[in-house]
Amino acid sequence: MLSIFFPPSFDSSRPIALIASRGRYPIISAAAIRAANVPLRLIALGGETEPELFSSFAPSDRIEVNVDQLGKLLSVLKNFDVGYTLMAGQIKPKKLFHRLTPDLKIEKTLLTLKRRNAETIFGVVMREIEDIGIVQLDARAFLDNQLASPGRMTSRKFPIGSEYLKYGIHIARKIAQLDIGQGCVVRKGTVLAVEAFEGTDRMLRRAGTFKVNDSLFVKTVKIKQDFRFDVSDFGFRTLETMQEAGLNAAALEAGKVIMLEKSLLLTKASELGIDLFGF
Repeated sequence: MLSIFFPPSFDSSRPIALIASRGRYPIISAAAIRAANVPLRLIALGGETEPELFSSFAPSDRIEVNVDQLGKLLSVLKNFDVGYTLMAGQIKPKKLFHRLTPDLKIEKTLLTLKRRNAETIFGVVMREIEDIGIVQLDARAFLDNQLASPGRMTSRKFPIGSEYLKYGIHIARKIAQLDIGQGCVVRKGTVLAVEAFEGTDRMLRRAGTFKVNDSLFVKTVKIKQDFRFDVSDFGFRTLETMQEAGLNAAALEAGKVIMLEKSLLLTKASELGIDLFGF
């Protein structure tokens, strides 16, 4: 079994179209899929996908599509004759809400939405993909060994006591339940900052403007998280932002938060004096 996140009928001989946005996440996903010898095609999202990933594909196996070109995306998937798609990486929020020039296909589908946010917009895209007979894979597929694991992940004793750890997890889950964000920073019994539209890094920097000794960053997921397109990740940039903000402890939801380049990330966390825990 290549991944516990595959559907039961997964056929490794059918090509996967990697819908790639920005950051290291799509690069890591592509490497894992190639290592498993599964045929791979690339759909690069205009202005988002890393050039090094795009150039690693043969011209016949890659194409660029704008985020608002649903009709073109569906046409490309048919031409590639893929069995699956896998969406990896983050799209800048402003790309979804500003300066869109949607094609007719997505414009019609957006008119049916009562609320427009990343979840509803990508939910529409996923339904359209599945309506043409293509399965959208869980974005954690192929990355089982890159997920946060339960308990202490760094060598030192975790500096946050169980009472305050439970409190931070409780706050993070409440925020996620309300669909505000998927992270928070707490200091003992006080909430210093919660993640919202601005994203994790800005939230961490905001928390760093307060007294941060004994503070904890908690990263969780929504109760009804759609892992086909919305996966929480924790990478080197987050570590560096934590260091800048003076934060030295983070708790990540095990089995659900992806730790990009996990072994290297844990080594770097130890070097920076940042302790990581999976709950």
